[in-house]
Amino acid sequence: MSAARGRRRSGPGLPLPLVLLPLLVLAGGCAGMASQPEAPAPQELPPIGYGTLRQNDVSVDLVSGDLQLKVTPLDESVIRVTAPDTYRRLEALADQYRPEALRRSGADAVSLFLVSAYSESPGVPFVPEDLQLISKGARMRPAAIVPVSAGWQQRRLRQRHPEMAVYAFAGGVDLESDLVVTYGLVESSDWNAILPQVRAERARARARAAGGGLRRSGYTSSSYPAILR
Repeated sequence: MSAARGRRRSGPGLPLPLVLLPLLVLAGGCAGMASQPEAPAPQELPPIGYGTLRQNDVSVDLVSGDLQLKVTPLDESVIRVTAPDTYRRLEALADQYRPEALRRSGADAVSLFLVSAYSESPGVPFVPEDLQLISKGARMRPAAIVPVSAGWQQRRLRQRHPEMAVYAFAGGVDLESDLVVTYGLVESSDWNAILPQVRAERARARARAAGGGLRRSGYTSSSYPAILR
């Protein structure tokens, strides 16, 4: 009897397995968390001069009535896979307009996009601020819009005369995931099909560089209208 009473007093009132169960569950959960794979790192960018894609290949198109819009990311991760002449042109635009975009937005860093507006009809109106992005489910409005062409601020297109501006989005746009471009009630998720092509071209460009392929190849996109390159 005294031995039995001693055993009851020495325990906390629960059988030993039940006392250890929460600790075992917690340890198992931590082990499971530790074993989860990390998010994949961004692909290594190829050297400059080995891409072959046109601007049109890395751009999202939208059509709203008579208005045609083309949206091209100016991020290095995208333009690095374009043909040499296209890369030089897009890189120059990014370098030229980034300081003003930063000044107007007041942000420390921005994601830049070249937006072209075009119409086959005269006098087609457009509202620049209505072009927005949806990245990772969050709607993003332009923090700054810097006109490239003089007629951009007229908000009305001349027939067959493209107008262009550089858009700056603050907060970081994830170009390695789904992205939706919207204008008013029109939206396009074409980027979801473009991204695999960009990734594939990165791999091909790295292979060309490693294999001693010609740098600054003779490929040119100058035969295409500026809005389609």
